[in-house]
Amino acid sequence: MENTPNTTPETPPKKPRTRRTVIIAAAAAVVVASSVASALFLDDPFEAKPAAAAHNASVQSSLDALIADDGFPAAIAAVTDSDGDVTDYVAGVSELGSDAPPPADGLVRIASNTKMYTSVVVLQLVDEGLVALDEPVETYLPGLVRGDGIDGSLITVRQLLQHTSGLPNYTSAIAGDLFAIRDTYLAPRSLLDLALAMPASFAPGSSYEYSNTNYVVAGLIVEKVTERPFAEQVERRIIEPLGLDETFFPAPGDKTIPGDHPTGYNNDANRELKDITETDPSWAWAAGQIIASPSDVNRFMRALIGGDLLTPGTLAEMQTTVEGAELWEGAEYGLGLIRYPLSCGGDAWGHGGDVSGFETRNAVDDTGRAVTIAVTALPGALATDEETIIATIGNVEKAVDTALCAK
Repeated sequence: MENTPNTTPETPPKKPRTRRTVIIAAAAAVVVASSVASALFLDDPFEAKPAAAAHNASVQSSLDALIADDGFPAAIAAVTDSDGDVTDYVAGVSELGSDAPPPADGLVRIASNTKMYTSVVVLQLVDEGLVALDEPVETYLPGLVRGDGIDGSLITVRQLLQHTSGLPNYTSAIAGDLFAIRDTYLAPRSLLDLALAMPASFAPGSSYEYSNTNYVVAGLIVEKVTERPFAEQVERRIIEPLGLDETFFPAPGDKTIPGDHPTGYNNDANRELKDITETDPSWAWAAGQIIASPSDVNRFMRALIGGDLLTPGTLAEMQTTVEGAELWEGAEYGLGLIRYPLSCGGDAWGHGGDVSGFETRNAVDDTGRAVTIAVTALPGALATDEETIIATIGNVEKAVDTALCAK
């Protein structure tokens, strides 16, 4: 197969990026939960070194298991090494009932990974002196954040970004039949209204609880301070400077995924997997609306941790963490970043995201090695018992660890 270099350089460029693609060739009659015969194809004219081949096999095996053991329709991954070279992996099928593999480095809804991007925009405004982390929300959105136990004058910008504000999670008001709201547009202020109809979860700064509402408020602060649409700020400050050609913030009303992408599935009322790829993502907005390819997410994370997007001081603030008891063992939450403990020692930084049809997990270590893995259903769409769902989530996270730690 022809070697195809990625023509978009890292920022700053180190050397031309090469790309390898690892693809599972599935039999025509594929059953999602069954084992599949596989063949390995490396998109490189040179034979892989033994260590690299062993690593590739370990990563591929971890993706295979997500299909055969956990029942995901498809899994795709991009691993970017410390030099910026990318290896793509795929397993499963792009669409149930077909034997076609998912597109290598296909576009997916990256959901709450969006929070990393939102936090970067806010922190750039901090660097510019337009926002202060320990200033109350009231300073920027006077009179807006008010409710039962909720007072914007007592909640700081830092607490929004670190999920220590006590603001209730508006998504609890729209959970349920995701097919019922797939065509519904929800404006950011409507999302905030859903949250403010509920009581505060706790006093600001007294605890940690993940809440999408925090990032809707952060997005509103960005719009108020810049007097420009939030999506435009993400594009101007992150997407365009980094040359992220496969990263998109959908326009209002846009339900599609542009470019090559696998099909995303969710269970319907009968627990059957149905296509939910096209959906109105407005309910996620600044908390989770971005669409991107795995390699573009890696490029963003490498630029972020490499110091290309923030000053050293604000990056240090972003990496100042609190214990995230509801995440997983050893994980901690910064300002839109999660610190991952690695099985091989040390930590990595990233996030992750869950949205109907797609789950993603990702991280970058201190060498600049990065991985993003996406599967095409949520674990809760594949199982009903909590123990199995938690184990399945853990298997996706272990695949990230394998990509960063396997030798």
